[in-house]
Amino acid sequence: MSFNSLLKVFLPQDKVFYRLFEQVSSTLVDMAALLKDGVSQSQSDKRAEIFKQIENLEHVNDDTTHKIYVELGQNFITPFDREDIHHLASTLDDIADYIHGASKRMLLYKIYQTDDGISKLCEVIYKAVIELKKAVHELRSLKNLRNITEACVKINSLENHADDLYDTMVAWLFENEKDAVRLIKMKETLQSLETATDKCEDAANVLESIIIKYA
Repeated sequence: MSFNSLLKVFLPQDKVFYRLFEQVSSTLVDMAALLKDGVSQSQSDKRAEIFKQIENLEHVNDDTTHKIYVELGQNFITPFDREDIHHLASTLDDIADYIHGASKRMLLYKIYQTDDGISKLCEVIYKAVIELKKAVHELRSLKNLRNITEACVKINSLENHADDLYDTMVAWLFENEKDAVRLIKMKETLQSLETATDKCEDAANVLESIIIKYA
């Protein structure tokens, strides 16, 4: 029996960390779905209502993330490296922050008619958090490592696609947008969305680190 296989035998059976991470990943999917729906909503009042739901879920996610940190401080033995638990919780929380931040900017900046670039970036975020949820749910047993690896590869690919979308859209703005204020508003919104995909990639990198250590 290999050392890592032997290590699994002695890993704590308390599933609290898995449960909390699964809750976070599910909340992220809900937030991303609302973001995607919100930007396609033409009526400003309905969009504001949808984005308010994102804000509420962001608070829910903050509470769940705080519980992870509390458990980390109270548990001497953890299912995997303490630093990885902290880093994964932090990067997942960052995703929620940037999804919320992007929706908040669209409300404050009164970006009521979103362009194709924003819609596409929201779709990329949604696809990325779906993959994150799949990978996080595989952590409980670490039996289906290929599923985690494939999810991480897809997230990396989606992040690269988001980079291309962002660069293309910003270039278009500088070339065609004559209203300097709107240009700044749009660029900041696009940057928040693109950064959300960066954080998805960061979370995927943590997951890959975990499976390398314990697979």
